[in-house]
Amino acid sequence: MQSSNNPPEIINQEHPTKRYMKSKLLGKGGFAKCFEYIDEKTKESWAVKIISKSSLTKPRHHLKLQSEINIQKSMNHPNVVKFHNYIEDSENHYIVMELCPNQTLKDILRRRKKFTEMEARYYLSQLINGIKHIHSKNVIHRDLKLGNLYLSSNLQLKIGDFGLSAQLIDQFGRRQTICGTPNYIAPEVLEQKNGH
Repeated sequence: MQSSNNPPEIINQEHPTKRYMKSKLLGKGGFAKCFEYIDEKTKESWAVKIISKSSLTKPRHHLKLQSEINIQKSMNHPNVVKFHNYIEDSENHYIVMELCPNQTLKDILRRRKKFTEMEARYYLSQLINGIKHIHSKNVIHRDLKLGNLYLSSNLQLKIGDFGLSAQLIDQFGRRQTICGTPNYIAPEVLEQKNGH
């Protein structure tokens, strides 16, 4: 593997014949970048979330990454981005997932300025189905926003980015951590009032 935070090629060390070639940047987040990579053998395209090991400076960062991987692996629903593989090398962690080539709802809204009522119903019903599945696994996403709602090649909505999600012990569990994208956090959460 070449030493880079955005390597042109990813080789699965456990299966060295499994190689992914970098295509294009899909997006950037606080701790990661996401690129399209193409499987050298099958020519299938995948979204690969790259997390630099140097950015994981505290033990809790490693625990959070492992939790994200385990949560993503546990999801199996048409409205949730599917996990494909996990690879690591000396520089990075790589989460290989289903590619959603039609960007996000945020990208579409930015271009078009609004959705029709029919489109809103279509996407909202899929979002609700995806959230039901996530909650059935006792997982809370904690960062639902238009930028984390991806669209497949047939415009099916897929919930992604489980970086802030949490697995509860049971369905009645609660979390006290304030997290999420600041502009999307509910006022009652910021003010630490009961009821959320």
